[in-house]
Amino acid sequence: MGRVGIVTHPAYLEHDMGRSHPESPERLRAILARLESTGAMSKLTRIAPRNAETEWITRIHDPAYVRRLEDKAPSTGYASLDLDTSLSPGSLPAAHLAAGGALAAVDAIMSNQVDQVFCAVRPPGHHAEANRAMGFCLYNNVAIAARYIQERYGLDRVLIVDWDVHHGNGTQHAFEDDPSVLFFSTHQYPHYPGTGAETERGRGKGEGTTINVPLYGGQGTDEYREIFLNALVPAAAAFQPEFVLISAGFDAHRDDPLASMTITDEGYGELTRIVGSIAQTHCQGRIVACLEGGYDLMALAASVEQHILALMDA
Repeated sequence: MGRVGIVTHPAYLEHDMGRSHPESPERLRAILARLESTGAMSKLTRIAPRNAETEWITRIHDPAYVRRLEDKAPSTGYASLDLDTSLSPGSLPAAHLAAGGALAAVDAIMSNQVDQVFCAVRPPGHHAEANRAMGFCLYNNVAIAARYIQERYGLDRVLIVDWDVHHGNGTQHAFEDDPSVLFFSTHQYPHYPGTGAETERGRGKGEGTTINVPLYGGQGTDEYREIFLNALVPAAAAFQPEFVLISAGFDAHRDDPLASMTITDEGYGELTRIVGSIAQTHCQGRIVACLEGGYDLMALAASVEQHILALMDA
């Protein structure tokens, strides 16, 4: 059984974009309650997050954007950033700990405390662009972690697997001209945010290290399994990653209200085992997964549990 860690913190519950917002603290509460009630939590190593240092955040985000967020952070109420993303008093502290949680997860793996880590963090990150918040996201946790892996630990090649039902536009744009990061995304298309066409393959030296697999609604576990086996596995073999990151959104679930895919709870376990096999083959099993989307509370919690159980098998 693999040594699996979990990053979480009460501050993640303090990011609140309003009672009716789908990206609510209840998502994380549902996950943690499920892991406690099934006993899975007792098998995990708890890893404390830290505040991400500005020097690492600004490897991905413009310093002016970071300052703009700080200037807009409210002491009470909400400050709107776009149509569906806002700040509450607890948002920026949570965002710094979310990005820092991913960094702490990397440290835990590189210091041989654990083999894989699931980061149960909020806010999510993969839509956040260099210079703006977007799609519920403030800082791009996975992108920041990728640069940290390369610059702090000297690993050259990082694979990012994004199976959220929404395309990870921010992550793609961070690395689309960089051949040292392979970005692989499955997502419903056409759908929010409108990016992620198959023709988007990177640019310049990074051409070919962006792989988008856009899918019509209605695809399920069987279709995703075939895509991972026939597209992701050979791409990873050619790339030879030294670390694997997962943008772990669970909104391609059949019960999710924001999309129309049909993956099951167990299907997320299957996808995790495929990614785990890639990590075992190429990089000593090193995986950090960061929570992205997933908006049906029961489906999200059950899918995360299956994901973690599969990491334990990796």
